[in-house]
Amino acid sequence: MIEIVLKAAPKLRVDMRGITPAALAPLNAESIAQQTIWHGNERLALGELFAIKVSEHREHAPTLRLIGDLARFDRIGWAMDGGHIELEGIAGDYLGALMTSGEIHCGDAGMFVGCEMAGGRVTVEGNVGDFAAAAQPGSMDGMRGGELIVKGNAGERLGDRMRRGLLAVLGNTGDFAASRLVAGTIAVGGALGAHPAFGMRRGTLLLAQVQPQLTPTFVATTHDFMVFWRLLARQIAACGGPFEGLAARSPQRFVGDLAVDGKGEVLCFA
Repeated sequence: MIEIVLKAAPKLRVDMRGITPAALAPLNAESIAQQTIWHGNERLALGELFAIKVSEHREHAPTLRLIGDLARFDRIGWAMDGGHIELEGIAGDYLGALMTSGEIHCGDAGMFVGCEMAGGRVTVEGNVGDFAAAAQPGSMDGMRGGELIVKGNAGERLGDRMRRGLLAVLGNTGDFAASRLVAGTIAVGGALGAHPAFGMRRGTLLLAQVQPQLTPTFVATTHDFMVFWRLLARQIAACGGPFEGLAARSPQRFVGDLAVDGKGEVLCFA
């Protein structure tokens, strides 16, 4: 295990790109301390901000443990391709963005968590900011695979332009949840903000506890989809909390957004 402990909070935001378990695993503590990161527009050695300790015990998968208030540290786990990251505290923006495999576990996180991730699993014990699992500014596609589990609340534009994968929020979400959803599954356990599923094209938005205020461009259907529902409910029930026991319930199904010729679905319960 590689353990890095924050010495003091930085004055500016820090870009943590390149600091991943797989990249650091072959290095000793001295070499890790010499890895460079961006502090504002200045390059710093990792050792200037963190105390670094490398355990002689080697796990099956490389593990990176970060300790301290990392709210100003962005892009932790950026393009991560294996291993584990454990954060004891708050993470900044773009946590787990573009990752393809591995696992990340943290307390709270900022904006753009899991944006454009294609694989792996991110678990956030607390809350996340806006644009979780969404596309980066200027990109057309958001999350493309993997799982993002948020046990607290999420901000606005949850899953905007999401294309594939599972996104589960056990708490509440802000406005425009599942906006412009292309494909994939979004499950929300708590309350929902305004304009859910705005511009939805395909995919599934599951609401465990609330009846959404949908636009007239969504219509109710009576098709029998219980075989699909049992498979989906079994997967989402593993997230726990308000999703437990879903398979025993029968949801209502609304399709849309017909304003964009959408073929998505919103599942909720009476």
